[in-house]
Amino acid sequence: MGKKHAILPAIFIVSLSGLSFEIVLTRIFAISLWYHFAFMVISIAMLGIGASGTLLSVYPRLKDSRLIPLYCAAFSVAIPAGYLGINNIPFDPVKLSWDRSQLLYISLYYLFLSLPFFFCGLIISTTFSALERPPAHIYGADLTGAGMGSLLTIWLLSVGGPERIVFAISAVASLSLFVSGGRKSRVGALIFIFVNAILIYFQPSFVNLNISSYKPLESALKFPQAEELKTFYSPYSRVDIFRSPAVRFAPGLSFKYSGSIPEQTGISIDAGDIYAVTRGGNRDTLDFIPYLPSSLPYQISDRGKALILEPKGGLPSLTARYYGWTDYKVDSNPLVIRAIREYLGDFSSGIYDSRTWTGIGRSWLASADENFDLIDITLTGSIPAGSSGFSEDYRFTVEAFEKYLSHLTPTGLISVNLYILPPPRAEFRLISTLAAAFDSMGIGDFGSHVAAIRSWGTVTIIVKRTPLSQEDIRNLKTFAADRRFDLIYYPGVREDETNVYVKMPSDEYYKAFTSLIFPYARKGFIDRYLFDIAPVHDENPFFHFYLKLRNIKKIYTMMGEKWQYFVEEGYMLPLIFVQVISLGLVLVVFPALRRKKSADKSSAGNLFFTLSYFALLGIGFMFTEISFIQKMILPLENPPFAMSAVLSSLLFSSGAGSLLSRRFSLLRKSPVLLVISILIVTYSLLLPAVIPMLFPYSLKTKLVAVFIMMLPAGLLIGIPFPLGITLLGESRPALIPWAWAVNGCFSVIAPILAVILALSVGFRAVLAAGAGMYMLAFFSLKSLRHPVLRQSGKFD
Repeated sequence: MGKKHAILPAIFIVSLSGLSFEIVLTRIFAISLWYHFAFMVISIAMLGIGASGTLLSVYPRLKDSRLIPLYCAAFSVAIPAGYLGINNIPFDPVKLSWDRSQLLYISLYYLFLSLPFFFCGLIISTTFSALERPPAHIYGADLTGAGMGSLLTIWLLSVGGPERIVFAISAVASLSLFVSGGRKSRVGALIFIFVNAILIYFQPSFVNLNISSYKPLESALKFPQAEELKTFYSPYSRVDIFRSPAVRFAPGLSFKYSGSIPEQTGISIDAGDIYAVTRGGNRDTLDFIPYLPSSLPYQISDRGKALILEPKGGLPSLTARYYGWTDYKVDSNPLVIRAIREYLGDFSSGIYDSRTWTGIGRSWLASADENFDLIDITLTGSIPAGSSGFSEDYRFTVEAFEKYLSHLTPTGLISVNLYILPPPRAEFRLISTLAAAFDSMGIGDFGSHVAAIRSWGTVTIIVKRTPLSQEDIRNLKTFAADRRFDLIYYPGVREDETNVYVKMPSDEYYKAFTSLIFPYARKGFIDRYLFDIAPVHDENPFFHFYLKLRNIKKIYTMMGEKWQYFVEEGYMLPLIFVQVISLGLVLVVFPALRRKKSADKSSAGNLFFTLSYFALLGIGFMFTEISFIQKMILPLENPPFAMSAVLSSLLFSSGAGSLLSRRFSLLRKSPVLLVISILIVTYSLLLPAVIPMLFPYSLKTKLVAVFIMMLPAGLLIGIPFPLGITLLGESRPALIPWAWAVNGCFSVIAPILAVILALSVGFRAVLAAGAGMYMLAFFSLKSLRHPVLRQSGKFD
């Protein structure tokens, strides 16, 4: 290496840039395609890190530390090249079911995205293999750099679009070349930085992000006279404000209404879900509101206080004000509120000027000393779209509805409005989850508390804290009949009263609701139904995951023998898992095929325990990290904040733990793995009690608290990996790249496996499994037969 003293700063910069690029890619794919495809492509691309270790195992000549400046240069170039490559490949997941060429395009995606991570892994693996610095120091620089990268990316994404941030990351990555090489390398680094600065400042057209033509925003902008007005960015979303004839937002509007809809402006989140901001004005211009199904709870109740969750474009708030209610608003996307306030404040008549908060509604309620006459939850945008089945949603779990019910006045209502998206799933799961919440709170006779109506395109469900009165039922029936809405259920409903106006071939809504509402039929119906509509809990908060694996063939037939349904709903995780496992096995096994056969069976045993040790560390670390992130979404009320706080804390403290293990011999003992295992189990037991204590505090206070909470785990988790590398360096240094490859491959497999496990057994079980991985790593380490272990006593 040109400058050996600069190796640790170079590692710090490379890790910072690598993690930043990974995070930015999730935003790029969330906007250009869909988030669940980001999960797939990035998971495959991250195998590039494992591939670097495999390459060094097969070609040891490449472990020369003098090549590191060259690798740094390649890494700096590969970041923008990878982005520009995928941005110009015409891959579109919507076309997968009929266009075979898309399989070629997605393979090219994998290739372009793997290159930056490949060179990142090559730099770190070469540094470990060169043994010019203690592994603890190298690993410490690696993790602290990654921790800084997670924080830096959150800030960068708050000031610009992700396509521009790619070039900023490339410029930062160029600093690794500057510090690691000689004079020519420094000149090259400055040229890279200058070119990236030019691209950031001028942003030529080839840099702009290409969005799938099938995403709702792109479709809406194809209409005549459509125009994009303003784009806002944040670390967690992109919000576009636009005009288009496609924006006509009045979900389920009655056919009895013959007037016109006021002017509306569209807002889009990540070029996907579209909502509309309605021009505010006097009561006469909003005379369509009484003809919306969502106005039902306002018409059958006396005026009071309404808490509106996820108001987005603000129509639910306009509805509350139309009927003279006092509206309180909580939206999970702060950027939507900011965009409407700054750009559409006058247009919307200041819909978000007062009594507006951001966050998850149930978390806000935990700190609010308020009870409400109505909690209005809307799940309707101007364009209905399926949700990724693997996206967590803590708003609609049993525990969430318990919180909502506990904040109602004695005669208060919960109202939920959602689109009809055949085949019925969300509405049925909603009823089963509400029923489970009532059972959990000891409120009997759920059937006397609930009612539902159906328009041509929406379902409205209301649930009352006390049983619905006869007056409530009369008002409900009158409301539905006057507007030609169909009754689905009310206490005492007859089947001949349902499916009258918008007729369905079979009245499956009436049959399903009556089965789900009454306990004697509920379990059997849930078991028999084609889709999974069982209640969801905080431990596995995947409300939108409806797939029953045993029914895949039936679902495939129902959907016209097309796989498009599975693609759109995000049910690609099993396929992703198979792909990752296959590629991972190739990378792990390939070095073994190149090795000469050894007659020493004990050597083969040692090899197995050595590689399994690094595999277990990769799985254990990722299981723990992902579980912690999921647990912190509720108190921090936003997944990016949870990811940032947990990642930065774990990575910084793990880096510190790695450095401390070099100084204190007590930390270099194998029982540290048992301590880690016990500590993780302790976290799993204490977090359910500790997390609710955070709800009343400000976001800044909660971020600091979560950061501190994660420190003890991180300090210890950072120790085992450099211990293993140190062991190999003293006994079998040729295995270091292979161990790096194994750890990298299993670190990619683990997140997918964690989600699959969480779907069935919950995140607490995933955290326990993480503890189990460290326990197994302890026994794997103790089972090694290396003389160094026997003689040095370092791992006793």
